Amino acid sequence: MKIHIVTTGGTIEKVYSESSGRVENVASKIDRYLQQLRLPDTRIEVASLMNKDSLEMNDADRELILAAVRIKVAEAPVVITHGTDTMVETGRLIKARIENPAHAVVLTGAMTPLGFERSDGLQNLTESLLAARILPTGVWIVVHNQIFDVERVRKDRENARFVGV
Repeated sequence: MKIHIVTTGGTIEKVYSESSGRVENVASKIDRYLQQLRLPDTRIEVASLMNKDSLEMNDADRELILAAVRIKVAEAPVVITHGTDTMVETGRLIKARIENPAHAVVLTGAMTPLGFERSDGLQNLTESLLAARILPTGVWIVVHNQIFDVERVRKDRENARFVGV
């Protein structure tokens, strides 16, 4: 089975910068995640659109994501790696503007970058790849062993998790 991954940045793609002493989006590192996984019978195609913190995304960035997803979801399921702060906003835009997608669209991210203690990035990516294979068409948020319809979820910043609404 083929799955498209569209990377946009967010914490799942952040690294620690020794020069600035901060965690920053520098370059896509999705390949580091994928090399750690066993994915028999799965062909992954990665498209790196941008590498931004989702709080820095603007309407033009979301239109770029929308355009990429519109093309890719006609062929296969799509997993979007995205910053958790605005992934619901992006997901709702996709749901509103792509009528009757042929496959599932799954957004995921991380609260802690790969390489940091207790990073959730690899878990969330792995779960999203499985979810993309088995979920019905629609737009979904997959994070921390949970699946949410994009219209029925919000980020609980205080507890660093997503909750249904």
